[in-house]
Amino acid sequence: MDVALVLAIDASGSIGEPEFRLQREGCAEAVTHPAVLAAIRGGPLGRVAIAMVEWGAPGGAETVLGWHAVSGAESAATLAAGLLAAPRSRQSWNAIGDAIDHAAALLAACPHEATRRVIDLSGDGPDMRGLRPAAQARDAAVDSGITINALAILTGRPGLVEHYRDAVTGGPGAFVQPAEGREDFARALRAKLVREIA
Repeated sequence: MDVALVLAIDASGSIGEPEFRLQREGCAEAVTHPAVLAAIRGGPLGRVAIAMVEWGAPGGAETVLGWHAVSGAESAATLAAGLLAAPRSRQSWNAIGDAIDHAAALLAACPHEATRRVIDLSGDGPDMRGLRPAAQARDAAVDSGITINALAILTGRPGLVEHYRDAVTGGPGAFVQPAEGREDFARALRAKLVREIA
């Protein structure tokens, strides 16, 4: 695999059901978009592995969709169907450090050998309370060879992009992709995936 990538999606209490559906539908739209498929096909191996985690409560991050190998439109459609069908995990708070730890463990157990390992974390708020701070979890993940990028859903909280840049992202080429509100999630995730996979 060119990349093993964990989508770590915010399912905390600040995400209402309509917003949650926008995120799920945005994920499904992004992974099947022609630009993302072109990025996958353009890699040296032409294949990536993707799994999805939902996070929120301290110690409560859950794998809601296990590893899927994606190499073209058919396998991407299978992944998208799984993303849409998976039940929502029930979360609260914003334990970003725990989300990173869970995603890193999922990457360590990935059955596919990958050239790069990436955590793609999205959220609308800062790290609040968890079993350990986001920056500590980030540092441990980066030390193990993982890159963490973030998608900041901008809903009026000041300094969110800066917080994610300082406390969440890390590794070679790490970056923060802003989404201008929840309705912009699909576009922002699509742009982020193209950049991460290419």
